[in-house]
Amino acid sequence: MSHIDLHTHTRFFHGFNSRPTPHDPIGLRLFVSAARARDLDAIAVTNHDYYADLEVDTGGLTVIPGIEISTTLGHLLVVGPDPPTMTTPRTMTPAEAVGLAHDRGCAAIVAHPFRNSTVVGTDAPFDAIEVNGKRSSTVDQLHALAAECDRPLVGGSDAHYPFELGRTYTTIEKADCSPSGVVDAIQDGRVDYEIDERHPSQFLRYGYRVIRRLKGHTTPHDPM
Repeated sequence: MSHIDLHTHTRFFHGFNSRPTPHDPIGLRLFVSAARARDLDAIAVTNHDYYADLEVDTGGLTVIPGIEISTTLGHLLVVGPDPPTMTTPRTMTPAEAVGLAHDRGCAAIVAHPFRNSTVVGTDAPFDAIEVNGKRSSTVDQLHALAAECDRPLVGGSDAHYPFELGRTYTTIEKADCSPSGVVDAIQDGRVDYEIDERHPSQFLRYGYRVIRRLKGHTTPHDPM
């Protein structure tokens, strides 16, 4: 069984006009150390609207290329061997972003579907739905949504800091953690998610939800 965090950000802060920022190599080294300490087999680096190939010593941990695309209707994680290097926020429709992902041999995952997103309400042929580590929706809601869309659930922490890593992660039965192997597993539905209750998520969730409400990033489906 392989354990993979499919949603991480090596930029501690985002929203700068210039990309990439100097935080990336430092952030990636810290994330690699945290991932190895938490017995993860791989992480996908999915910074907002850009991908940079950063060469650091991973100590055997697989780092999967990725990008979090800000579509016109919400965020899509694109992970795999050849993600786009940069996208312009809020210019691509979800269907266009999924098409770009598939053209480049990547999987497309709806990130935090009940937070500032209506991607699942479109006809975009995404591959999976995320159980987000910041838990902006209940697991029951996500299972109902996955059943309605006939798509598997995967896990990603949405970590911006190393201590957040691995709160939620993806499991794959077979041990192939290569970027193409992970894409195949997602698209074949051979994936599931796990929530690591060792993290103090039950306390962090309330803080995250307050921040999201202040930013206006929630929907009527988002519970307190």
